[in-house]
Amino acid sequence: MKILLVVGCVVGLSMQTASAERADREKPMHLEADRATVEDVNRKEGSRISTFIGNVILTQGTLRILADKVVMKEDAQGFRHATATGNLVSFRQKRDGMDEYVEGWSEQAEYDSKTDKIELYRRARLKRGFDEVQGDYISYNMRNEFFQVIGSKERGVESGPDKRVRITIQPKNKAE
Repeated sequence: MKILLVVGCVVGLSMQTASAERADREKPMHLEADRATVEDVNRKEGSRISTFIGNVILTQGTLRILADKVVMKEDAQGFRHATATGNLVSFRQKRDGMDEYVEGWSEQAEYDSKTDKIELYRRARLKRGFDEVQGDYISYNMRNEFFQVIGSKERGVESGPDKRVRITIQPKNKAE
């Protein structure tokens, strides 16, 4: 675990401080799918669950998530938690004030609009420019671009394909 934290700190320090497109949070969320169900009648404690199946496209500003299935939970305050599954789920979001995107892929992704965090599970990969991280699990905070990467051995999933964390950090141009 100490090695993981050191790797996270080294990677965090090597990245420029920026965040995901701030304006995305204020934009409406759009979903497209082959079919959908909305369980508005069974609202528990003010929450609503919607299920989208087949070629799902979730967009909110520059954030885009593609999946086979998305289950969306919305609380009484309007915050949304989406669980996307597929082979593979992908997401992409523009970095704030830059002409660059952060992209990710995994078998399952969970997006939380309240915390501005996306978690990638199984065969997880996150890419920004030419820098890339891979592991069994990646937690990515979209507000401050902090991420944590865990291999399957650390998560106790010995049979997972990503037993170890892999990180590629490209050298920075001295002119920058």
